[in-house]
Amino acid sequence: MQLREPTLPQTDNQKPVASLRDRVLERVRSDIVSGRSGPGTMYSVPSLANELGVSTTPVREALLELSNRGMIVPMRNRGFKVQASSLEDLENLFEMRELLERFAVVSVAKRRLKDPEELKKLADAVATAVKARDVGSYLETDRAFHEALVARAGNPRLTKMIMGLRDEMRLFGIDTAEGEERQRASVKEHYELINLAVKGETKAIASLITSHIMEWQPLFRKALMSRTARPPL
Repeated sequence: MQLREPTLPQTDNQKPVASLRDRVLERVRSDIVSGRSGPGTMYSVPSLANELGVSTTPVREALLELSNRGMIVPMRNRGFKVQASSLEDLENLFEMRELLERFAVVSVAKRRLKDPEELKKLADAVATAVKARDVGSYLETDRAFHEALVARAGNPRLTKMIMGLRDEMRLFGIDTAEGEERQRASVKEHYELINLAVKGETKAIASLITSHIMEWQPLFRKALMSRTARPPL
């Protein structure tokens, strides 16, 4: 599937590259996070550019950005390799993400969310992705929803930390039957989070965001253990 460059005025030369870079980044990040590109998978700039039908510049920029985030590592004269993830990494990420995201949404509720419409549209997009059983779209729309929600706390550093933790997670098993069931449950929870933030229900939103995040942990843990238990080829 190609990522086609959008038509933009010639005087705005940087936007097409930036847009394609972001789309390549989203594609690769989704593949890594979902487990479609497992530990050890190699990404070559020329090969990926050819596969996606784009120039090498946005691909190289996207892979370098993912390397800076610790999701892949550069391999001399070979490309970029997907980093492995351990059970300890997973548990630490869940612990930190739950702690920080709970603080963020409680802060939003204390202020009482005044502009829920954008969040509702993002929640609708998640629901559409789940209905279509499109895991890639689910990952991106769900990420967009959570980023927009925690950003309402008004602390850009906090938002960046939370999304960084989220991007480091490996959501193995998300496309299993259990994963699809959890996706469907998360749709309703998104709307509930919005409503609680509007009403200023701090205790209820703290409880919901904790379960919303932590209900995924057993699923990912099981899938990761299954992967690490496989004998080497």
